[in-house]
Amino acid sequence: MRIGEVAEGAGVSVRALRYYEEQVLVVADRSPSGHRRYPESAVERVKFIQLLYSAGLSSKAILQVLPFLDTLVATPRMTRRLKDERDRIRTRIDEHGHRHMTN
Repeated sequence: MRIGEVAEGAGVSVRALRYYEEQVLVVADRSPSGHRRYPESAVERVKFIQLLYSAGLSSKAILQVLPFLDTLVATPRMTRRLKDERDRIRTRIDEHGHRHMTN
């Protein structure tokens, strides 16, 4: 798939897709003419990346979790990282709720 097709299918900008590629979250091959070519699975991968970003994960954390998409096996390290992220998000929610209630 071409970069514009992936961006449109995933609902992101071409610029965002290039950023994900820079962060090694998405990998594209190059055609003989130098154009990026993505596998069909790239749209779902980018949607998953967007979901993880919206949950507050950093690109570094996402990079550690992404192998799950390819293998459908969560390693102990991936599971630990996701639990740490869940705990971090819960703490932020609790702190925000507490501040909101005391104002």
